[in-house]
Amino acid sequence: MNYVNVIGAGLAGCEAAYQLSKRGIRVRLYESKPLKKSPAHHTDTLCELVCSNSFKANRVNSAAGLLKEEMRRLDSLLLKCADRCAVPAGGALAVDRERFSAMVTDAITSDPNIEIISEEVTEIPDDAVTVIATGPLTHDALSSAIAARFGESLRFFDAAAPIVAAESVDMEYAFFESRYGKGGGEDYLNCPMNKAEYEAFYQALVTAERAPVHEFDVMNPKVYEGCMPIEVMAQRGEDTIRFGPMKPVGLRDPRTGHRPWAVLQLRKENAAATMYNLVGFQTNLKFGEQKRVFSMIPALHHAEFLRYGVMHRNTFINSPQILNSDYSVKENKNLFFAGQLTGVEGYMESASSGLMCGINAARLVQGLPTVTLPATTMIGALSRYISDPTVTDFQPMGANFGVLPALENRPRDKAERGQAYADRALNDLTVFIDSDRL
Repeated sequence: MNYVNVIGAGLAGCEAAYQLSKRGIRVRLYESKPLKKSPAHHTDTLCELVCSNSFKANRVNSAAGLLKEEMRRLDSLLLKCADRCAVPAGGALAVDRERFSAMVTDAITSDPNIEIISEEVTEIPDDAVTVIATGPLTHDALSSAIAARFGESLRFFDAAAPIVAAESVDMEYAFFESRYGKGGGEDYLNCPMNKAEYEAFYQALVTAERAPVHEFDVMNPKVYEGCMPIEVMAQRGEDTIRFGPMKPVGLRDPRTGHRPWAVLQLRKENAAATMYNLVGFQTNLKFGEQKRVFSMIPALHHAEFLRYGVMHRNTFINSPQILNSDYSVKENKNLFFAGQLTGVEGYMESASSGLMCGINAARLVQGLPTVTLPATTMIGALSRYISDPTVTDFQPMGANFGVLPALENRPRDKAERGQAYADRALNDLTVFIDSDRL
């Protein structure tokens, strides 16, 4: 057995393939694009970013930043590409999505150890060690095969935010600033609203017509909190989004000298800053309704929408009953699952699981024991969470300090506490790498 199957060339699959290749293992990387795309995919490149172009916070004393630093120290391909094509985003790591996808695609396609096979996989292979990394948009045939072997997959819904042309934003009603002055001066473009403007916008939002979701089970859809459609969130109360994605704290409107009543933030979608993403505005409104309602925001009254928001099905398996902490299947150590299909939620969380699957699949082929990173690391804690058999109401989980073991001397200050988590994690990761020679 001298090769490994990797099914799916998204973030988790590409990271797994890279980790396998660098350890001298040949890879058969199966990808259904360009022959067949999910409703949310539009390009033929690998590692297409479907929702946001942000990989969340970059500072190491944040949960998301710690995860990325751990991945950098484990030689993550995706982090190398992301760092090279980053666009300004305050304290976050955001990328030019087209450059990022192209960069990863070039690295994978030029790797002599990786053979890309363009076809849809409909059954779970048994010819070699296999990593299934088909993501939350797994095609129906393979999804059915997974369900047949492991029981019905759980389902929830995910939504993507619209993108507008930068030149169509009316700068008379917008201003550049990051909250509390963090990051660069032009990281975010802010679209303020006064009380009357917000109230009219809110009423239009909660009464707007939503797009039908024909192909999904709409009888009892589960909406993941981290990607909740703005119109669903708004129905929880008039001030919910004003204290959420439209919160005005830390900002001052230069036109009035005061804090706005509500603010929509726009984030650069590409390095050329020709496109902007509506931050936190994932939506399932009909396209015409998106144009009508979102154009009520003064800065967007003449906005040109380059991509409307869409809603799509996400699926994940009941990992605590199925997977070990090394991401292998309990009943078959030759089979691994990676990515959001396992219930790790987020771009980098998905990639980190692919990274560990690649490492462990390689070790399995080489006759070495598989590994799980220390529980004090973010990667290790997430892998333990998704494989914890005591978790009965399993839901997707992104990087957060709550999954880590408690600190012995817990600082009261939030930043100091985050730094303490990070120092402990990175120290333990260094010791682990040096002792195990990953």
